[in-house]
Amino acid sequence: MKDYRNLLFPYAYNILGSWEDAKDIVQDVLSSYLTTPHEGIQNEKGYLIRSVINTAINVKNKKKKLVRESNSLPEPIATERADTNINLSDIVSYSLLILLEQLNPKERAVFILKEGFNYSHEEIADLLSSTVENSRKLLSRAKSKINPTLLTQQKVHKDSVPDGILDKYVEAIRSRDMKMLENLLAEDIVFVADGGKNLNVFKKICTGNTAVSDLLLYTYEKYHIHFSSQYTEINHQPAILYYIGDQVKVCQVLSISPDNGKIFRISIIIDPEKLKNIWIREKD
Repeated sequence: MKDYRNLLFPYAYNILGSWEDAKDIVQDVLSSYLTTPHEGIQNEKGYLIRSVINTAINVKNKKKKLVRESNSLPEPIATERADTNINLSDIVSYSLLILLEQLNPKERAVFILKEGFNYSHEEIADLLSSTVENSRKLLSRAKSKINPTLLTQQKVHKDSVPDGILDKYVEAIRSRDMKMLENLLAEDIVFVADGGKNLNVFKKICTGNTAVSDLLLYTYEKYHIHFSSQYTEINHQPAILYYIGDQVKVCQVLSISPDNGKIFRISIIIDPEKLKNIWIREKD
């Protein structure tokens, strides 16, 4: 049997937003397939994709009932390295993962399959054991729940990010240049921090460029000034990792508007459980 792990992982991850859950689902589906009769299965790849998608939908439904944290952020994946075994091009952007949390699991699956993997409604209906009409309705409902401006903004790719914006952002913070920092941020910027269940965060949600600038300067003085840092790419977006030694302590993901080059969202992941799969930087 062909090794389908790398192919299947993005389907599960994009629906769940969790590395660990996605990895477990792929492993469970493959293990089940290897230990059951294969009679009547003509398309092995299609069967496994269908199994992973439907299992991911079921797991997401259960997670939704258990977790109601509005500031819970997706588990980040470093997409900068080309030597990873995961099909990184199929991993959706961090901004989009956040937007997709507004959808129920089936709406999310249909949106990802149609917009991310370019599946037809006929193919989606087959995967979900549904109808073409229902697939169209789910996609329409999904799009109606997502702010179209934010949906456009999330499509910014790292290659279209203004040159030197990370340098300017870091310099403004290190030099305590409040005006420079405010100018880099959108007026209605949203700052969200996720410390997980066991780690308290000073301020989990903050909005507005003045308030967020104040908070960024405070957290730098209080915490980040003692860490080493490194630029990277998380889910195809510019990001900064903060370390103690070789251990990642903070992951800061920037969402930047393709229209004006302003940072409109800063997502801070501090939860150790969500950081443990971020690759360890190479020694200089």
